[in-house]
Amino acid sequence: MSVDSFEGKSPRIGDGCWVHPSADVIGDVQLGARCWIGPGARLRGDYGSIVLGDFCAVEDNCVVHARPGETCRIGPWVTLGHGCVVHNVARLGDYAVVGMGAVVSDWADVGEWGVIAEGAVVPQRAVVPAASIAAGVPARLLDRAVDDDYKAAWRGFKQIYVDLCERYRAGFGV
Repeated sequence: MSVDSFEGKSPRIGDGCWVHPSADVIGDVQLGARCWIGPGARLRGDYGSIVLGDFCAVEDNCVVHARPGETCRIGPWVTLGHGCVVHNVARLGDYAVVGMGAVVSDWADVGEWGVIAEGAVVPQRAVVPAASIAAGVPARLLDRAVDDDYKAAWRGFKQIYVDLCERYRAGFGV
């Protein structure tokens, strides 16, 4: 694991987090409690800031970065799917999901329970309202919303990663 200070800015890792040994957390990055940062993930707070809420999952090979002097804000219980890129977003609301291989670009605003489908590209300054689903390149809102069944299923998936924090800590002898 590489948790590195950069130009006097040091990552702040919340209680009970797991950062995989092959992940990098650099500079002005704040992780809430019990976040799971997977293999190969890169969170670069070198010239901008990154703030993750509690219970986030940043899966394998994700990239999170912010522009100079700006903050990429990710709410609690957010899931960043394998290989996605989150660049300088204004906000990923609580419980949002960014699918595998998706890109969420500068100043985008994704509301609570917003879903970005696998492979989607959310362009700069786009807005995905709460409980909406965006898919495609460029991402467009689908005509269906996140329902209670989806939320129930995803609460379970999200809890799996929170639980993985403890399992990984035990498995790696931390």
